[in-house]
Amino acid sequence: MTRYALIGPTYPFRGGIAHYTTLLASQLRCEHEVLLLSFARQYPTWLFPGRSDRDPSERPLRAEAEYLLDGLNPLTWRRTLRRLRQWQPQVVIMQWWHPFWAPAWIVLGRGVQRLPTRVSLLFICHNVLPHEAGRLRPVLPRLTRRVLAAGDGFIVHSQADGARLHQLLPQARLRVTPLPTYATLGAAPAANLPWALPTDRPLLLFAGFVRPYKGLDILLEALPLVLAKRPLHLLVAGEFWQGTAAYRAQIARLGIEEAVTLVDEYLPNETLAACLRRADLVVLPYRSATQSAIIQLAFGQGKPVITTNVGGLPEVVRHAETGLVVPPEDPAALAAAIERFFAAGLGPAMSEKIVQENGRFAWEHLARQLAELSA
Repeated sequence: MTRYALIGPTYPFRGGIAHYTTLLASQLRCEHEVLLLSFARQYPTWLFPGRSDRDPSERPLRAEAEYLLDGLNPLTWRRTLRRLRQWQPQVVIMQWWHPFWAPAWIVLGRGVQRLPTRVSLLFICHNVLPHEAGRLRPVLPRLTRRVLAAGDGFIVHSQADGARLHQLLPQARLRVTPLPTYATLGAAPAANLPWALPTDRPLLLFAGFVRPYKGLDILLEALPLVLAKRPLHLLVAGEFWQGTAAYRAQIARLGIEEAVTLVDEYLPNETLAACLRRADLVVLPYRSATQSAIIQLAFGQGKPVITTNVGGLPEVVRHAETGLVVPPEDPAALAAAIERFFAAGLGPAMSEKIVQENGRFAWEHLARQLAELSA
């Protein structure tokens, strides 16, 4: 039995990384002692464009945790190190996904290195470098290198992110493993959908935070090409971080108002589960990506996915087996893939294949990789 300290967000915070932390803690606790250290405050309001960072689900994923960290308060970083010194873990797991955490993570990483007993420090890199870097882009490689230099081992969830990490730290010991399943999240009792959706045609689903890199505009451009051949409906369900105005204008320009439902809100687990069960096909035309929790949610419900050949997405979605993979930023190719899916009746066979393959996304596999890295 190993003593793990796991640092990251968990309930009451929302989102894919909070769910990831909770599910990982639960898996590790099946065989080990785990101290889960989370945040007293996550992001300041000026950095977080969402309406709230709290999970609104009636039955959220939960794990026992201590809430110590505040990214803007160095006193809480010292308090976290004191707790680690007191608890004496053998392995500390830190998660890396956003440069906002760099100052705190640099201090914590160095502090872990100086603990009285030998500790393996592992990083789980959800994004080695962020999708949308903005003005920070020139300094991000050096900043990220400073954060991760303290690590003894690394987990990444795509070959592309592994290559980025090796560019920053050529000698890094890393393991590439798919993002584990989020089937537990999708297993929440499904709520009734609060929106009127047509029942006489297939339903496409685009879900999750809506940000430019996720390519919703590409899907909207593709939709008229598909509608010219068959009726269907698109449900876009997720919080729009830059607002809906540009997308609504695009929908009006394309004349597809009757074929699209936009829901600008973070979905509770129960509503998201209902969306997935109602959908015939999940479409995620990302411009860039490392991985996608929405794909794992879809696969957890046996739903095929059409996505793009970027980052780690084609490593997860097997083309013509569990979904279809198309070039990014190509509305015509995306429309052709959607039409092919329905014209050829690919859904049942793909759903069966997804169920057969879901074992490769088990959390037990990630736990074994962490154990091997810490040995």
